[in-house]
Amino acid sequence: MTRSIDKLIYTASTLTTGGREGHGASSDGALQVPLSLPGSGGKGTNPEQLFAVGYSACFMGAMRRAGTPVGLRVPEDTSIEAQVSLGTAADGGFVLGVRLTVHLPGLTDEQKWTLVHGAHQLCPYSLAIRNNIDVDFAVA
Repeated sequence: MTRSIDKLIYTASTLTTGGREGHGASSDGALQVPLSLPGSGGKGTNPEQLFAVGYSACFMGAMRRAGTPVGLRVPEDTSIEAQVSLGTAADGGFVLGVRLTVHLPGLTDEQKWTLVHGAHQLCPYSLAIRNNIDVDFAVA
C-alpha cells in the first residue's frame, strides 16, 4: 500500500551530475558534495554514506517522538552508528542492507528497545524501506 502526503512539511531539491563519480548539490546551496565510487579512494562521498547519515538522523528524531507518549527522553549524548552495505542478490541485482547501532547512555535495555522499536514504526526512512531492505538494530 502506497502512503500519500496529506500535508507537505518540506521538499528537498538537489541536482546530481556524473552519477557515482560526479557531484551533488542542494538547490539552496547548503549541500555541495563530490561523489566517488565506494572503496575507490576518491575524495568524495557515496550514496551509501549519504543514506546512512540521512537514515540515522531521521531515526534519532523518530526516537524522540516515540519516547514522548511513554515519558522517555532521548539522552543528549545519544548517537547512532549506521552501516549501509551494498551487495548483490542471488538474481544478480544490487541490494542494500542496513545496521543501526543505537547508543542511548543512561537508559535500561528495556527503555532503549522501547525507543528503537517505537522509532522504527514512525521513521519515514524505516517506513520507506520496510519489507524491501534488511534492517538490523543493536543497542549499546
